[in-house]
Parts: sequence; C-alpha cells; structure tokens
Amino acid sequence: MVFFVLTGGLSGTFSNLLIPLQLGARDMASGFLNMLSYWFFFGSCTVMTISLFVEGGPASAGWTIYPPLSALPTAISGSGAGMTLWLVSMVLFIVSALLGGINYVATIINLRTEGMSMTRMPLTIWAFFITAILGILSFPVLFAAALLLVFDRSFGTSFYLSDIFIDGAPLEHIGGSPILFQHLFWFLGHPEVYIVLLPSLGLASEVISVMSRKPIFGYKAMIGSMFVIAFLSFIVWGHHMFMTGMNPFLGSVFVVTTLMVAIPSAVKVFNYIATLWRGNLILSPAMLFAIGLVSFFISGGLTGIILGDSALDINIHDNYFVVAHFHIVMGASAIFGMFAGVYHWFPRMFGRMMNFKLGYLHFWLTIICVYGVFFPMHFLGLAGVPRRYYANTAYAGFDSLFEINQIVTVFAMIAGIAQVIFALNFFFSMFRGQRASQNPWNANTLEWTAPVEHLHGNWPGAIPTVHRWPYDYGKPGHHEDFIPQTVPHSQTTSSNRPDDH
Repeated sequence: MVFFVLTGGLSGTFSNLLIPLQLGARDMASGFLNMLSYWFFFGSCTVMTISLFVEGGPASAGWTIYPPLSALPTAISGSGAGMTLWLVSMVLFIVSALLGGINYVATIINLRTEGMSMTRMPLTIWAFFITAILGILSFPVLFAAALLLVFDRSFGTSFYLSDIFIDGAPLEHIGGSPILFQHLFWFLGHPEVYIVLLPSLGLASEVISVMSRKPIFGYKAMIGSMFVIAFLSFIVWGHHMFMTGMNPFLGSVFVVTTLMVAIPSAVKVFNYIATLWRGNLILSPAMLFAIGLVSFFISGGLTGIILGDSALDINIHDNYFVVAHFHIVMGASAIFGMFAGVYHWFPRMFGRMMNFKLGYLHFWLTIICVYGVFFPMHFLGLAGVPRRYYANTAYAGFDSLFEINQIVTVFAMIAGIAQVIFALNFFFSMFRGQRASQNPWNANTLEWTAPVEHLHGNWPGAIPTVHRWPYDYGKPGHHEDFIPQTVPHSQTTSSNRPDDH
C-alpha cells in the first residue's frame, strides 16, 4: 500500500504525465533514466509478488520489518525466503524511486519552456519537485537499513542483534541494537508520509482552483508551506519511537517538531477553504474527491496532534487509534487525491470522459465507508484494542466491542465494492467513453494546449510560450472566466498578479 500503490501510483504516474506537459517540455530530461526507473519498479513488483508464494510464506514482520523477526531467518516461518525476497524487492524499489526523483528534479530545473519561471509553475509541479527532493534525500537511508539487515541475515553480522535466545540457547550475535533499525527506518518513514501526501495535495490544488473558477488563494504561501513541511519531516521521526525508552528530553524535542508540522498543514487547509469560499463551484467527481481529501486532511490531522504528544502517545501506541489516524490522514487522503487526479486528467490521458454518474456513486460510497471504517476505530483504540492481532475474541475484555468491529467490517466490504465501480468506469470509459474536447475543464495550464491525440514531443509545432501564472480564473474585465498561460498580458485588460508584468 505505502510503497507500490501510494508512492508509485502518485509520484510514478502523475509526475511522468504532468511534468513535461505542464512545463512545456518535449519529454523528461532523460528517457533512459525514465526507462530504468520503470523497469526497476516492475522488477520490484515482480519479486514482491513472488515472495507471496515461496515456501514458508511471505514476509511476516509487518511493513516496518522490525528486527529481530526480520533479521533471523529461523525466527518464524515468515522470516525465511519470503523476507529475503521482500528486502530484494525494496532495494529494487528504492533504486527506481531514486532514478525517477533525479529525473523529475532535472526536468523541472532545466526544461521549462520560455516564460515558465518558477513562480509561474502550477502547484502540482511544485509538489512533484519537493516530493522528488524528499525521496532523493531519505530513500538512501532505507537502502542502508535494508542492506545492514541483509548482512545480519546472511553474513553473520550483528548490527541489529544482541542477547537473543532461540530454543533456550543464546545467539552468538552480540553488540547490535534493533533500535538502530528503527532510527534508520523512520528517518525514511516520516518523509515517506509526505512523499505520498504532497503529490495528492498538489493535484487537489489544481483541481480545486479549476473547479472553483477562482485563483488559488495564497499561491506563494502554498509553496512555502510545502517546503516547511518537507524540512520538518526530517526532524520528527522519533515520534514513532516514544516507546523505545528514549531519553524524555529527546522525546520532548520530537514532540515540539512534530506539533510544528501542524502550522504549514493548517496554512494549506486554510488556503483550500479560502479558494472554495464563494467560488463558482463545479462539483465534478474530481472536485468532490479533492474536497474529500481536505476533509480527511483535517480530521486525520487533528488526531495526529494527540499522537505527537509523547505522554498521550504512550497510552495509545500500537492500537487501533494509530491505525485510524494513519489511514485517514495518509491512506485515504492520498487515495482521494489520486482519484481526483484520475477523474480530472482522464481526458488528457485517453481523450475520453469518465462517466459522471458512476463517479458520483463512487465518491459518496467511498467517503461514507472510509469514515465508517476508521472513525469507530478511534474508539476501539481508546478502549485498548491492539493492532496487528489476528483476533481479539480470545480476550473477554474486548467482547463488548465486538459489534463495533462488525460495523467496521461491513463498511470495509462496501468500500471494496465501490472500487469495483471505479474500475468498471475507468476501463469502460477508456474505450467507450464520450470523446473529450481539447480543454474540457476550461483550464489554464499547458497540458490542455496539446492535441488530444498523443504525439511524440507533446506538441506538433513550436512549444507554447508562457506569459502568466496558471491561476487566472474569474478575472475582472475579461470576457471569459479563464485565461490560459499562453495568452499575453497585452490581450487582457487587467492583472491579478503585478509581479507578472
């Protein structure tokens, strides 16, 4: 979910689609790096899938693969070949992510068309740019963590192992610490949250502005908030480790830096709401999913304030409260941003429109079911129900909560059915959907100036020249409510942005 769906599905797909088109580039900076990135990702997915079917079963140490379960092939059945393949898959994935990130940064810095200054880039491109930088700086740390884990598993080292007994006999490995792995893993793990979230927020920024028919509120504040979020994401990893016995003073430092993330996040939420406020809203499926993302970002972020406080987190660590927070603020928000992007840019991808009625049904079923699944989980967590247990029915203290778990299960099943509706809509519309016009949403950005038919090099003739920022919507004195970036200032009567003159 975290790596292959959310990271690959957002950074891998939308970055490759939108970076060249919205910047006015013929292609990515390096087609060769792009190809390598794809094939490493494909290989990673293949190895991970194979790991599900090997003798002993797939990796069973959780997605965080904490030692010693992941470091000792004899620990449990899921610590054998499945765990080895898991690590190989992640190494391939990290290589793919690094190659892709380097390519994205190089393209954004070097291949902008004439007139496309940094302050005229759409917020989608800013989000992809900052996300790529985050990946380049943080993924090598996970690579190092996985490599040391391979050494412990296969070459007799003890980076993460010490004082362990198996069947009553002491293990020869001494001197290591599993806490070292947690430090390395979460140094990537928390930037990974924003590697997933920032692209979704960038897609939502574009959709909300286009569908509100208003300029995005606080363009430069939105860019600044993303930079601040990216910076802070590197100094908060310890809030995942309050239970490891870390020095309380160090824990308080991580509490402060964690709570500081709320400030730039609140800036983004405020700017989204201000953009929506009194706009001429077009409630397309893409717009509804973008608004749903803002809803999840608020509700999930509020519980993050509780978990970011070490004194409170110790009481609810590793229970369903954490599961609910994580999946609302990261999983559901990112997925809703992905859905908003698919519905909005589907005409650009396939030259056809998705079915709106099925899109509305998909949205309402999904948002109701997501809250139906994760909202009750907060109460399960506060009641002490632990995460990662196969079944809680063995504990009499949880019997009174059984019905809540049933409700969660019913909502989860309905949510799964709702995604079948999306899949049917997606594949049917690819071949039989209504043909789209070149610019069906009356948007300003450059991807809607390219022909509907896909061309090598994106534009048949000269690359368009940019004369203004991408959010000139509802501009007084203009006969239409949008002005594409390619329209010179001399053709309009006024400007909303004096710095563009």
